[in-house]
Amino acid sequence: MITKPILKAALPLAGALISGCGQGTVQPEINELRAPAYPLVTIDPYTSAWSMYDNLYDGSIRHWTGKDFPLIGAIEVDGQTYRFMGTEDVEMLPIVPTSQQGGWEGRYVTSRPAGSWQSPDYDDSGWTSGIGAFGTTVNEPTARTDWSELNIFVRREFDLKEDIGGRPLYLEFCNDDDAIFYINGVEMHNTGSVCHKNEIVRIPDEAAAALKPGRNVIAAECTNPVANGLLDFGILMQKDLHTALEQTAVQTSVNVQATQTYYTFDCGPVSLALTFTAPLLMDDIYLLSRPVNYISYKVESKDGKAHNVRLYFEASPRWALDQPYQASVSETFTDGDLVFFRSGSKEQDILAKKGDDLRIDWGYFYLAADKAGTQAAVGEAETLRQAFASGDSLPECSTGENSDGRMAFIQDLGTVAKKEGKLLIGYDDIYSIEYFGQRLRPYWNSDGSTDIIDIFHEADDQYAELIKKCSAFDRQLMKEATEAGGRKYAELCALAYRQIIAAHKLVKSPEGELMMLSKENNSNGSIGTVDITYPSAPFFLYYNTGLAEALMNHIYYYSESGRWTKPFPAHDVGTYPIANGQTYGGDMPVEEGGNMIIITAAAAVLSGDTAYAARHWETLTTWTDYLVEYGLDPAEQLCTDDFAGHFAHNVNLSAKAIMAIASYALMADMLGKPDVAEKYNAIAEDYASSWMEMAADGDHYRLTFDRPGTWSQKYNLVWDRLLGFGLFPKEVYDTELAYYLGRQNEYGLPLDCRETYTKSDWIMWTATMTADDQDTFDAFIDPLYRFYDETADRVPMSDWIWTDKPHHRGFKARSVVGGYWIKMLEDRLNEK
Repeated sequence: MITKPILKAALPLAGALISGCGQGTVQPEINELRAPAYPLVTIDPYTSAWSMYDNLYDGSIRHWTGKDFPLIGAIEVDGQTYRFMGTEDVEMLPIVPTSQQGGWEGRYVTSRPAGSWQSPDYDDSGWTSGIGAFGTTVNEPTARTDWSELNIFVRREFDLKEDIGGRPLYLEFCNDDDAIFYINGVEMHNTGSVCHKNEIVRIPDEAAAALKPGRNVIAAECTNPVANGLLDFGILMQKDLHTALEQTAVQTSVNVQATQTYYTFDCGPVSLALTFTAPLLMDDIYLLSRPVNYISYKVESKDGKAHNVRLYFEASPRWALDQPYQASVSETFTDGDLVFFRSGSKEQDILAKKGDDLRIDWGYFYLAADKAGTQAAVGEAETLRQAFASGDSLPECSTGENSDGRMAFIQDLGTVAKKEGKLLIGYDDIYSIEYFGQRLRPYWNSDGSTDIIDIFHEADDQYAELIKKCSAFDRQLMKEATEAGGRKYAELCALAYRQIIAAHKLVKSPEGELMMLSKENNSNGSIGTVDITYPSAPFFLYYNTGLAEALMNHIYYYSESGRWTKPFPAHDVGTYPIANGQTYGGDMPVEEGGNMIIITAAAAVLSGDTAYAARHWETLTTWTDYLVEYGLDPAEQLCTDDFAGHFAHNVNLSAKAIMAIASYALMADMLGKPDVAEKYNAIAEDYASSWMEMAADGDHYRLTFDRPGTWSQKYNLVWDRLLGFGLFPKEVYDTELAYYLGRQNEYGLPLDCRETYTKSDWIMWTATMTADDQDTFDAFIDPLYRFYDETADRVPMSDWIWTDKPHHRGFKARSVVGGYWIKMLEDRLNEK
């Protein structure tokens, strides 16, 4: 029997959820936000699928990185076929391969060349020869030639064997950061200031026309001002497409709630309701870890008559591959009353890769349905689709490889006026994390004794109960968030919920400690990053303080095991999913020390339990003493907000150090150490007084102590109010907030005076400093809501966005949007 432990929670979630189970079908709350991307299947950083379109059928389902995770749905009503999910994807043939197919030769320089260096006739004989991709070889798996300078300029020759005859061509590329690509001297794509991995874009006709049989040259330039760099590129040609599911349904609504995304469609004389459910309930860590989601449907006649209805669902092996060209094997089989698909790579090289823009290529993807009334087959996509569209049965084929490994269900609902059903979708990664040399299984299977097929049967048995629980929780979240911060705030939280959890992996350490390990999605791929944990922490503190501690256990272990010997915390413990020690290139002494101390204190206050702080007291003391010595006026060093460059005398970083020293004093008092508490309280009070004097700049406070005429968000001060320190008088907050309101742009408050971009999580923290002033809180939240509602960039929520245009500056799908819960956390802490 599978056990399901419950970890200590910060609120009585379970009772609230269960009380909603007997209410019958209740309509969900309506979220009016037009999401940049809609969460569909959310399990962990590797199995995270989204629709990045207004309509579910407008494009392919995608992994958060942007790679296709093909999942197609269609319905046949009285012989008429309507596609309601995904698109009939087109196979691409590489005519100029990227480094994913093997290294390629190019010539490069790192200073801007004179003349028309993009031209095929340019003399590059003096350039250095290298093997692509070019980038930071220590952190980018595909980089063959190390590039650490600010700029790189690359030329790559290739021979085109035949005239392509006007066929559609696509540029496949990776860039970190800004890049421009040319073909025979004609610009074909400019990325702007957005990084991409394995992105595919259509080459404009005028650029494609520059290609000719024989010798051609692709030229590219890339600028990388900070962190990892990468440049890779190739050209793909589209194969002919024969569509079988061209006609679409008409989507009539989409609604995102915390654990569920609802779609409705008109399909001729019937309506179709489709719901994606991820039962991620924070008070049940077993369920949180269990790697199975639901796709449920309800078909209902619109004219009161019965109609003949069949449903078609198709999935691709790409759910279990990093790159589409990898060899795979798919199969179908039955077990009990379920029919299954299973697909995985042939190689099954477990935990062999690490990095940011990667997808899992070990373990197995599963899709399951009720055996009764379901046909299942594996085969070539066009054959499967044509069979359904023509009203035929699927071919009798139970296994397939590579492109012949598409998996399709047909569910014959019969002649009905109303019918419901479901699919189960999930992933068995076998081993999830390598932790200081030891492979760790996912939490649900920590000891390796649980079979994934049993997990699917369990999830199937619990379906009705969990749908009720998830629906009750979704309503509860909207209610609590609306009461705390208003309707728009609540709708943003509903969209963020699954993104936060799915950016983590839950495992148990060799010492038996729970670890909620984050992946630093789209910002370098680090695992267990402390300055990702800090902005994410309000979410975990609000729902489950045990999970908040699980965000920190690996960092405490790293220091206390002697593996990390510096007097401040590490930045990370590796690059996901390999956690063998810090791989980030620089330390953040004040940043990470402050982060760990503050979160530990907040967890102690919320849980009323000081055992965790007591267990790590020696380490906390070392970190706090470092902040006492170096935190008031920090030397030049990295911090979490150094996008425009790092600097010394950082006023907001100093505020974090003061909050951390006060947090340590608070924990000392809770632990019955009055002398220690008095000593460090006095230090915090003295530092706060100095801070106000040193940072004052008339009607606001500075960005750095030594730069008059500058400003920045002082979001770290929020803990002074939340934890009740009272170190800073109300006038400080009033002064800063009034100044901020005069600096807002259309889409929000810039992070500081240097750039017009911002961080959405920090805006939430800044807004929470308004205390009970709802109008001022709304003044900060409304522009942020407007950004997500209007942004042209269809990606999972970005936290690094421009405030003067509807585009994100970088980052997507990160867990830091858990910082949005700080407003609700304020109410929870006020109850203590």
